[in-house]
Amino acid sequence: MRENVRQVARDARRATREGAAGPMRRRRARLAEAVAYARAHSPYYRELYEGLPDQVDDPALLPVTDKKALMARFDDWVTDRQVTREKVEAFAADPRLVGHPFCGRYLVVTTTGTSGLRGLFVLDDRNMTVHTGLGLRSGGGLAAGDVVRTLARAGRTAIVTAPGGHFATVAGPARMALDSPWLGRMMRVFPIDQPIADLVDQLNRFDPASVAGFAGMLTLLAGEQEAGRLRIRPALVVPGGETLTPHARERIATAFGAKVRAAYASAECGFLSAGCTDGWYHVNSDWAVLEPVDADHRPVPPGRLSHTVLISNLANRVQPILRYDLGDNVIVRPDACPCGSPLPAIRVQGRAAELLTFPTGGGDHVSISPMVFGAALHVPGIEQFQLVQTAPATLRVRLRPADGADADRVWETTRDRVTHLLAEHQAGDVTLERAEEPPQQSPGGKFRRIIPLAKV
Repeated sequence: MRENVRQVARDARRATREGAAGPMRRRRARLAEAVAYARAHSPYYRELYEGLPDQVDDPALLPVTDKKALMARFDDWVTDRQVTREKVEAFAADPRLVGHPFCGRYLVVTTTGTSGLRGLFVLDDRNMTVHTGLGLRSGGGLAAGDVVRTLARAGRTAIVTAPGGHFATVAGPARMALDSPWLGRMMRVFPIDQPIADLVDQLNRFDPASVAGFAGMLTLLAGEQEAGRLRIRPALVVPGGETLTPHARERIATAFGAKVRAAYASAECGFLSAGCTDGWYHVNSDWAVLEPVDADHRPVPPGRLSHTVLISNLANRVQPILRYDLGDNVIVRPDACPCGSPLPAIRVQGRAAELLTFPTGGGDHVSISPMVFGAALHVPGIEQFQLVQTAPATLRVRLRPADGADADRVWETTRDRVTHLLAEHQAGDVTLERAEEPPQQSPGGKFRRIIPLAKV
């Protein structure tokens, strides 16, 4: 059965009305279907799942996969023999083809490779239908005043993201614009590789009802709004792509006077979760599986930070993502979320790949979570920070002071706090370098706050 958007949205709402059992029942059935399809059509999965029971509806029975393993077996991984890595690479190399159908029916999205390996992902119509349908389930909950603000701006959506490229935040809207020119006019991408004054001017003229973008860039725009240069009144702001701190969430909400619904997703599963008014991400567990696990891929109980997380996309058939190591550190809420959603609630603490590891005085090593640095540097005067490990015991500190802040005082505060934090964790004699350049964006538009030492 090929679902349409209305069918997906209707069933998704019905699932949550049934409580936690509704999404779970659908998850089991859809996982069994996804595994069966992968076995039948993907040589890679046929080989990987040899010896498993005929029907699998428990993800814990499946072997773990990751980007490195799948990209190495790309042509065996996909289920459509017309799709090859050579063809996808050639397609993704042409910026004129962003959003255009690949092989006449698929959407190609890429990742920047900041984790060390660029990802090439092919999404089918079913995946995109489910993505849109689940968006309709999570899009409600606006108050009457928010609805008025949305209607007054004709529902216009601004997506502040990387310029060009086949990134999901660019390719997805481009595909929608090709399918529906009217929708393309209502959903506009604003490239971030331009002077902030020009970006602010364009947003003021567009006057969006909702704004989506990476959390770091939206924090910068909140500063422009506070200074009076940006003058927009969106009803909804959707930060994504980076871990959203409670401080940044509150600042964005206050600056724009808007609801903030953070998004946690990935190119591998764009509909993984939806944010709620209480600051949690609710996993769309009727169409996706999310498993917090330790370093040995054993389950981590609710309330405890995971080493990584395994995800399964139950919609995409052309390139199955099943028990895939995403690399994020998450915590599952152990009790019911106050927002009332029966879907599992999580918070994202960062990425395992962004742990900073330093030598200790005794010859050992200590690893420190990015969230620890985030908490330490939550101080007035810091607009943004970025810590770049350039050597085993050297940190380059990039700072963007807030408007009116004393740059030297901001640096002194930052230096003192980071030095104290390192001492608390028994890191060795770490050198802190004050960078002249501000925090830098990755090619995909993210402001990575923590950049560990590159592995050779």
